[in-house]
Formats: sequence, structure tokens, C-alpha cells
Amino acid sequence: MPYAAELAPEGSPAPARVAVIDSGIGLLGYAGALRNLRPDLELVLALDPDHMPYGPRPHEEVRELVLALARSAAAYEPTAIVVACNTASVHGLAALREEFEPDVHIVGTVPAIRPAAATGGPVAIWSTAATSSSDYLRGLVDAFASDIETHSIAALGLAEAIEQADPEAIDRSIAAAVAASPRNVSALVLGCTHYGLVGDRIAQAWARRAGAGVTIFDSPVAVARQTLRRIGLEPDERALPSPAAPTVLLSGRPGQLPERLAAYAPAAELLGRSDPRPTLSS
Repeated sequence: MPYAAELAPEGSPAPARVAVIDSGIGLLGYAGALRNLRPDLELVLALDPDHMPYGPRPHEEVRELVLALARSAAAYEPTAIVVACNTASVHGLAALREEFEPDVHIVGTVPAIRPAAATGGPVAIWSTAATSSSDYLRGLVDAFASDIETHSIAALGLAEAIEQADPEAIDRSIAAAVAASPRNVSALVLGCTHYGLVGDRIAQAWARRAGAGVTIFDSPVAVARQTLRRIGLEPDERALPSPAAPTVLLSGRPGQLPERLAAYAPAAELLGRSDPRPTLSS
């Protein structure tokens, strides 16, 4: 097994390994949250650049792509696999659980509509074009926010701009989504895992337009805590950091995170920057 854990002193317990999978770089925020809560975790990051984005693809194809991603990550024997993608969670979780549980815990991702609805609203939900008009999103709103005012906003091009770490395209997409959102919104749900990587830019753009802030709801920390519960670990931010760099898989092939991703704080840390100065951080 290609793990730095093999270098641990003889007789010491092997560190826990968690795989995080996504079609693109939305998994960075979830990997970062896991490392923040448990610095001693070993991480396997499985991205699928050959096939992203998943949103426009047929459901059956998404399920097969997610299974292939998970199988590539499972070869590294993680204790849990986190599906850091809403589309992949919707169409792949059942198949993943059937194939991997109970030996490997499967943890999915859901937009944080329930806690946002608890604020009383109004709530805006930003997501990709495919998700914004989906039965999946309507079902979540009906289940958790049926009694409050909600607005589904397609943040066109935002995930793609984040994927490319293109600051001008990111700001254009954010500005368009802010303009499409009603001014009276008090809570904003980030319904795509990419969006949290530019949470600060979203908050700043909203404040410039509305003259007031908005409470942003995202799910990496909640998902990370759920993952730790599933594998029987408590958060311990003082744990000795793992010496192992994350294992990176690109459509099943061993690879590296692109250097451009150092613009995001979680990626800068995962890339081992001793003094990261992310320019697109959340």
C-alpha cells in the first residue's frame, strides 16, 4: 500500500484514513475541515477531471462514475469515503452503500437547508443550473423549509470559474447570482460544494449590493464531524499532524493537485505550503 503510514513506529496504531471524492475541487473544503478537526488523518482525494461536471450527465452515468471514483479510492483502504458532491450524493449514495458498507463508512453531502430554514428566512439557495431546477432540491425545500420564503438561484458559471481559479470569472458569476437574489434574503445556502471555497468573496459581494450582511450556510464542518462520528473518533485539533501528504487520484490515476489551487486556503494547506497566502480563500 502506498501510504506514509507504513513509516509509523512499530507497534503504533495506524492513523485513520478517509477518502474524499468529487468530480472536481469542491472536495477541498471537506478535506480541509477533516484535517482541521483531526490533523492526524490521512487523506485520499479522488477527483474526476475526465468527466466533470456531473450535473448535466444522465443519472445512471453519474452513478457509475461515482462508483468508479470510490473504487479507485477504496484501493487505499480508507475507513470512510466522503462524497463531497451533491449530485454524486443524490445519484450514487445508495449504490455506494450497497457495495462498501459496512466495511467502509459512506458519508454523503446535503445542502444546509435545514439550519438555514431555522433562521426563519427568507432563504436563498445558490446551486448549479442542473440542481436549481431539480426534483432533489425541491424535495429538500419541501422537507425542511416548506413554511418559509425560499428562492432557488442558479449561480451560472460559478462552479466552473472556481474550478479554474479564475478570479475575474468568479467575481462576475458571484455578482450575477447576488443580483438575481432578493434583497430581503437573510440566509444563503451554498448548494454546490465548490462555492464554499469563495465564501468570503460571496459575503463581500452581498454586502456591497445589499448594504448588509447575509448568514451563509455551508456543510463541510458538519460533514466532517459526522464522518468522525462514523469512524469512532472525537475532534482533536491538537492531534499531531499526519506527516503523509494527501494521496491524489485524478480519474483513478495517481496525480497531484494543480498548483493553481494554492489560491484556496484548504488547498494551500494540503499542498504543504508553510506560509500559504491564498488569494481566493474563504
